[in-house]
Amino acid sequence: MVRLKDISNERVRAYLDELGRLWPAVKGSLTEVHKPCVRPNCRACASGEKHRAFIFSFMENGRQRCRYVAREFVPALRKAVENGRRIEELMGRLGDELIQDYRRHRDKGKTGWRARGK
Repeated sequence: MVRLKDISNERVRAYLDELGRLWPAVKGSLTEVHKPCVRPNCRACASGEKHRAFIFSFMENGRQRCRYVAREFVPALRKAVENGRRIEELMGRLGDELIQDYRRHRDKGKTGWRARGK
């Protein structure tokens, strides 16, 4: 039986290096919204322009959650969201590579159609 730990330690090191370069990472989305404020006689709200705000949406225990984000933290959080998306892509790609590695390892020494990858 082929075990995961038998498959390509070099690939594991490369994966961990890539993860390290993608820190910090989060899963969720960042959205800019325009909301009215609570002040009476606010010119921006009266004109319909309203006030810019940023909301981070994420899943927690199967439920969607949202948090307001301070404007000065938006660039860092944008980068973390993008890094999270890149990690998800990397994980998807690695799933296929893991299966291919497994097949190569399993088929070493076999003859016939399986060894040729058909």
